[in-house]
Amino acid sequence: MLAENPASDVAAAPVVPHRQMIAILDFGSQYSELIARRIRETQVYSEILPYHTTAEQLRSWQPQGIILSGGPNSVYDRGAPQCDPAIWQMGIPILGVCYGMQLMVQQLGGKVVRSALGEYGKAALHIDDPTDLLTNVEHGTTMWMSHGDSVVQLPEGFAILAHTENCPCAAIAHHERNLYGVQFHPEVVHSQGGMALIRNFVYHICGCEPTWTTATFVEEAVSEMRAKVGDKRVLLALSGGVDSSTLAFLLHRAIGTQLTCVFIDQGFMRKLEPERLVKLFHEQFHIPVEYVNARERFLTAIEGVTDPEEKRRVIGHEFIRVFENESKRLGPFDYLAQGTLYPDVIESAGGAIDPQTGERVAVKIKSHHNVGGLPKDLQFKLIEPLRRLFKDEVRRVARALKLPDEIVQRQPFPGPGLAIRIIGEVTPERLDILREADLIVRQEINRHGLYHQLWQSFAVLLPVRSVGVMGDKRTYAYPIVLRFVTSEDGMTADWARVPYEFLELVANRIVNEVPGVNRVVYDVTSKPPGTIEWE
Repeated sequence: MLAENPASDVAAAPVVPHRQMIAILDFGSQYSELIARRIRETQVYSEILPYHTTAEQLRSWQPQGIILSGGPNSVYDRGAPQCDPAIWQMGIPILGVCYGMQLMVQQLGGKVVRSALGEYGKAALHIDDPTDLLTNVEHGTTMWMSHGDSVVQLPEGFAILAHTENCPCAAIAHHERNLYGVQFHPEVVHSQGGMALIRNFVYHICGCEPTWTTATFVEEAVSEMRAKVGDKRVLLALSGGVDSSTLAFLLHRAIGTQLTCVFIDQGFMRKLEPERLVKLFHEQFHIPVEYVNARERFLTAIEGVTDPEEKRRVIGHEFIRVFENESKRLGPFDYLAQGTLYPDVIESAGGAIDPQTGERVAVKIKSHHNVGGLPKDLQFKLIEPLRRLFKDEVRRVARALKLPDEIVQRQPFPGPGLAIRIIGEVTPERLDILREADLIVRQEINRHGLYHQLWQSFAVLLPVRSVGVMGDKRTYAYPIVLRFVTSEDGMTADWARVPYEFLELVANRIVNEVPGVNRVVYDVTSKPPGTIEWE
């Protein structure tokens, strides 16, 4: 089952200890989550654990294999993160990736030094031993490198499997002990033979079977929620997105009438969405929804707030307080259900590993309203069965539960809604302007068949005004930013290359039909360095 503790917590034993799984020890790599995603694409469960998880703790998980992630440190640095040396004696196949490989070499008696030439980007992999880990990986295939250190002396019993022009030890193995290491990153999309290597490790070396399926997750999630909730009642924060809607269906299947869905209209939804959502759940899904109009409360709460992090915090705080009020009216309730996903947890938790504490340093990209805005005196117990799933996995669950395509394929919409698509202070006037511009974007994206080709497509209102000319008169009005991106899971994204004629059409409609706007621009920034949302 999915563990409820964040990746930075010391791992607890899984609820279902017999599940085949691959444990990933996280040394702070930006790609650790991507490793987990790639393992799950083989239909084998993976879980990210802190690098200081002990061999004894790992045994409670009974993993079929262990992967040591990359990381920003050098293994010879003072205080560099180390894994429990006892894991090498567990008899479990281990794959070290980049820093993970270097750590394996160092702890087992080899030597790692600073490279004369670093290696960053694409490199051709020349295979010296096409067996085991590199079976069916083509000679000369492209792999993604990102390292400034190199292995110069292998531990006893290890052999070189592959090299690149600048890296003599690009892949290594101790075949008898099932210990493997790669200097490159097979998990990234740029590594053309990466998935073949990962499948070799998961299936052939670890002996896993493809049992992590959507049907299995649904069955186990329902079972776990029933066991956890018992005869208690659950309050669900319903937003209408695929995450909360999927959670509503899961909970309704698990506990039936013990579930109460509450839709809080905070005033930051898109035009006509609150009405559509309530009608859809009542009439089509037969899941009752309590509608709460809290528009004035939220607008008052964020009045004058311009800092994006504070805006998210205030909105998240108000969400919880409104739910607490509603729970008293409708309750009592013991649990608050949230559609928190793995990327929410990752981005809110921050990135690098502190070598002194073993925890992730709190360098947050941004807080999510259902992760970073929870007050310390929260009166509910949280239930978040989706918090270990990526967005594409949630969509597969939604399809299995037979949710309609309009929800399954719905583009992600942030919990704080339009409030974080208005840069700076949120006012009723700016909300009205953005709603009309957003409606035009959605209409044209659908009309031109682009909706399902884009990860997200939306409008942003900037808090500045510029001079324009309309009808031979001078105008002084707001600009609208169009943001269209493509992505697989929201962790990274690229700006969409939509036709210029389409952009012209949308821009003309917004300028002509939305009072208060006289300029439209297009955002061509990828993630990274930007984020998908502006706030």
